[in-house]
Amino acid sequence: MCAGSHRPRGAATGRCQLSDTVLLARTGAVATITLNRPEALNACTVELKQALLHMLSSVRDDSAVRAVVLTGAGHGFCVGQDLHEHGQLLAAGAESTTVRDHYNPITLALATMPKPVVAAVNGVAAGAGAAFAFACDFRLIADTATIRPAFIGLGLGPDSGASWTLQRLVGYGRATALLLLGESISPDHALEMGLVNAVVPADHLAAAAAELAARLAEGPTLALAATKQALAAAAAGSLADALAVEERLQGELGRTSDHFNATNAFLAKQTPGFEGR
Repeated sequence: MCAGSHRPRGAATGRCQLSDTVLLARTGAVATITLNRPEALNACTVELKQALLHMLSSVRDDSAVRAVVLTGAGHGFCVGQDLHEHGQLLAAGAESTTVRDHYNPITLALATMPKPVVAAVNGVAAGAGAAFAFACDFRLIADTATIRPAFIGLGLGPDSGASWTLQRLVGYGRATALLLLGESISPDHALEMGLVNAVVPADHLAAAAAELAARLAEGPTLALAATKQALAAAAAGSLADALAVEERLQGELGRTSDHFNATNAFLAKQTPGFEGR
């Protein structure tokens, strides 16, 4: 799963890393990606962004991984761009291409991952860090964490897909207010507006995310991926477009072993088992 790393044969739990700034561990069919700059609340340097994109590509292509958890080390989930590194680029007169080169590909990798992605928001999630969570399929937040779409405070507009994902999560009006004001959002407020799926005691967050991811990993992987495709297509298209996408995907899924076996299990009054094929 990780170039240049070794996982013992037969091991139920694997751990590997391509950079100290991003860690990858695997337990069964669940891969956990941890942003690992706790001293900087996991602010995004070029090294971290490159490592994260590589990790996302790795788990996407690993057929043994059937669900993904994204979280942060220490007291932060991710506070977005590392402003120390960014300030040095500004002082040197360099033009930043990080949105094109890093943030856009990371967001697309999260949103289009052909398996479920759970964001375990363990601490402050701000700017691009908040947008990474918005791009995931599920968001569990610690009761001690906060979310802040902080772009406006830096004289910037949204990036990392926040203008697209946020309004689809909470509606156009709320997304406008959140992005224009850039204020912190408490866990309870985030839950009330539908921005997160659950508020979890901080000391139970990792276990809750692992439990949800394990449940998803036991599901029909191809059908889960198709459902994500259908939702994304429906969000940007007409009803006729959505019907056409559903028709195509159902035709493909109808030929899978998972569908065949699940149908037989239903008829036999048995619990189906899914293999993701």
